[in-house]
Amino acid sequence: MNIKSIPLAALAATIVATAPSLSPAAVPDVTAVTMTQAANRLVTITYTLTDAPAVVTLDIETNATGDVWASIGGENIQNIEGDVWKQVATGSHTIQWRPDLSWPDHKIADGGARAVLTAWALDNTPDYMVVDISAAAQPNTQTYYPAVEFLPGGLLGKDEYRTTAIVMRKIMAKDVTWTMGSTAFETERNAAREATQQVTLTNNYYIGVFPITQEQWGLIQTSRVAPSYFANLADRSMRPVEQVSYNEIRNAANSTTANTAYDWPAAPNSGSFLGLLRTKTGIDFDLPSEAQWEFAARAGNGSTKWGDGSGILNQNPDANLNLLGRYRANGGGTNPAASSDATTGTAIVGTYKPNDWGIYDMYGNVWEWCLDWYQDNISTLGGKVNINPSNSAQTLYGSAGSNRTVRGGGCTSVASECRPAFRTGRGPSSSEQYRGFRVICYAGLQ
Repeated sequence: MNIKSIPLAALAATIVATAPSLSPAAVPDVTAVTMTQAANRLVTITYTLTDAPAVVTLDIETNATGDVWASIGGENIQNIEGDVWKQVATGSHTIQWRPDLSWPDHKIADGGARAVLTAWALDNTPDYMVVDISAAAQPNTQTYYPAVEFLPGGLLGKDEYRTTAIVMRKIMAKDVTWTMGSTAFETERNAAREATQQVTLTNNYYIGVFPITQEQWGLIQTSRVAPSYFANLADRSMRPVEQVSYNEIRNAANSTTANTAYDWPAAPNSGSFLGLLRTKTGIDFDLPSEAQWEFAARAGNGSTKWGDGSGILNQNPDANLNLLGRYRANGGGTNPAASSDATTGTAIVGTYKPNDWGIYDMYGNVWEWCLDWYQDNISTLGGKVNINPSNSAQTLYGSAGSNRTVRGGGCTSVASECRPAFRTGRGPSSSEQYRGFRVICYAGLQ
């Protein structure tokens, strides 16, 4: 590799930026930015953060033409150490970058590069959050990135993002009014179960880019490692966890036994997967509500569309769904063998195309548990979680809850069951094949 240094003079210009706060709290500010390069090509950036703690991110821009500056691309801003990509306190800070390793074979004209530092208020953190869950992980050490290209090594380029870390995508849902459910164009819909309603969610949130995988489960719930119908060891680690019940995810310690004392809005049982995950990370992880799940699955696309904007074809197989997830017609089959590798049955998460918000596997692969009790018609709830906060064993209508909602279809589902609006339920103690989940959290978002 022909590695060339970037001239010192090329790194003289700097700029700073501040992301807005969503609350009246103090807005952080970045000042006193410097950027220099040593003879060994190490670039050092210093800055001062004032007013409030913040998450700080970095971009490097070059002077493309005239007054137009352009990012060199997040994939080239790697090999960085110091106070960046994380929450930092007020005061003076240092970042070090090795451009000879992450952006080799480039030479910039004098004055032709600048550092762009952004301070993100803690109630409006960047679009991607990466949470370490490895054996050595410590609470509250998550890292943040402004776009998927900035993730070191690339989202699909490093196995750790599907094994020893959980990657979360910010969903800007607060005060957005949207239509939940489906219209008659989706000819295979159940009109009562998918009746349309206008929903306005009250919070922004992060949602997992992938469903929880078998290795991720085993790192947290060490008493039951990698539960799955599919036992092929060759690609187990990055296939979705399944055969897990709602209760053991949220309400029970190493058991499928129901315990309504831990029903939402109560915190998860401390010995459940979510309780253990909260302890390990210091983050308020939970299951998504039905409305949060469907909002993320649609990715801004309404009824008649998959989450990438392609049309729902009302047929099985569906050529558009073939690109988005594993289902019966493109590898899942009707009764795959337990010894199947990832070419049949469940797929390695991230195998298929993401939706327009960069979220994978929301259609097919495994059914995903949601917080809500299942009931046929939810069209009057406006997106509320339908658990009665005064009696968690009941729905808001006062009837006893018996099944929990699952969404998205699984590897053996037909195309119509994978639609964003399709809803059904299963008993919370059930740990059937092809039942998995993904997580959400707020992590300070408003």
